[in-house]
Amino acid sequence: MSSETALAGERRARGLRPFLRSQMRNIAPFLTLIFLSAFFAFASPSFATLDNLGNILTQVSVTGIIAVGLTFVILCAEIDLSIASIANVTGIAVAYFTLQESYVNIANLPMPGAAAILLAIALCALLGLVNALGLTVIGIPSFIMTLAMMQIAAGVSALLVRGQIAYKVPSLITTLGSGSIGGIPWIVIVAAIMLLGGHLVLTYTRFGRYVYMVGGNREAAEYAGLNVKLILGAVMVISAVCSGIGGMLGVAHFGSAQQNEFDTYLLDSIAAVVVGGTSLFGGRGGIGNTIVGLFVLGVLNNGLDHVNIDSFLKILIRGLILLAALVINVYAQRLREKTAE
Repeated sequence: MSSETALAGERRARGLRPFLRSQMRNIAPFLTLIFLSAFFAFASPSFATLDNLGNILTQVSVTGIIAVGLTFVILCAEIDLSIASIANVTGIAVAYFTLQESYVNIANLPMPGAAAILLAIALCALLGLVNALGLTVIGIPSFIMTLAMMQIAAGVSALLVRGQIAYKVPSLITTLGSGSIGGIPWIVIVAAIMLLGGHLVLTYTRFGRYVYMVGGNREAAEYAGLNVKLILGAVMVISAVCSGIGGMLGVAHFGSAQQNEFDTYLLDSIAAVVVGGTSLFGGRGGIGNTIVGLFVLGVLNNGLDHVNIDSFLKILIRGLILLAALVINVYAQRLREKTAE
C-alpha cells in the first residue's frame, strides 16, 4: 500500500512540475510582491497602513492608465516607446487649449473645456494612427517607428510651450486628476475603471481573442483569416489614447504642464507590464499581470522611501528587478517552447 501511495505521489509531482513551469511567469511576480510587502512592513512601521496603501494606489495611477494600452501592444509582440512623449504632448495640448493666467507667457488658443479635451484626445489618437500606419502600411518595425514618434511628440511639446510652464486645464480634468470623492482620489478610480475595461476587452471580446492570437502566432492568425494589420494598428492607437488620458490627468495631478514631465513613465509602464509577467514574445499575460506589476513597482518605490534608501541605489534596485523580470520572461518562453516540442 505504501509503495502505491509513493507512486501516486510521484505521479502528482510529475504532473505538478509542468504546471509550475508554465505558470512561472505568473507566480514569480506575485511572490515578489508578497516578499517586498513583508520586508517593508517589517522594516518600517509606517509602511503597512491604510493611508500608505492609498498613497501607493495614487502613485501608480498614471502609470496604470498608460500601461493599459501598452499591455495590448506587448501582447501583440510589439513595443511602443512613444507612450511617455505622447502622454506629455497630450497633457500640454489640453493646457494649450485652456485659458491661462496672465503671468503664463504662452501664446495659446483658449477654447471651451470640452473642446480642449476633445482636441487633446484627437491629437494623441492621430499620433497613434501615425504609429499604426508606419508599422502596418510602410512596414517600419514598431521599435523604430515609436522611437521616431517619441522625438516627434517631444518636438510638438516643445513648440507648444517653448520652455514655459502652463498650469490651468479644463475643470473636468482638474477634478479627475486632483479631486476625490468619499476620500478616494478620482485618478485612482479612473485607473481602476480603465484597467477593468482593458481586462474585460481582452478576456471577453472577439477583439481581445484576436490580440492574443496575433501575439501568439501571427502566421497562424493570418491563415485563420484575421486582418493582422488592422489588429496591430488598433493596439497602437489604443496605446496612444491611453497614454493621452494618462497625460491629461497627470498634468492635473502634478499641477503643471511642461516639457519632459512624463519621461520616467516610459520605463515605469514597460516595467509594470513586463514585471507583472506579460510575455515580451506576445500572446501570454494580460491586465491582471499588469496590475501585479504595478503593485510590485508601487510597493518597491514607496517602500524604499520609507526605509530611506539612497536615491541612486533606488534606481539601481529598480533596474535589477526589471532585469530579473526579463530573465524570467525569457526563461519561461524557452520552457514553453521546450514543452511544446
